[in-house]
Amino acid sequence: MPVMLLGLVAFMGFIVWDLAKKSQAGRWGTAVLFFGLGLGVAAFIIKEVVIIFLD
Repeated sequence: MPVMLLGLVAFMGFIVWDLAKKSQAGRWGTAVLFFGLGLGVAAFIIKEVVIIFLD
């Protein structure tokens, strides 16, 4: 399962990069897109760590 999630996150990163490139978002727009994706991934990781500590 963790390997599949890593693959999904990597694929989502590729999708965001491709979207930024095709929309000509520039450096700032690309950074904002990846920051939004990064917040979602970070929240998922933090949730898993909190679950481990609470058990």
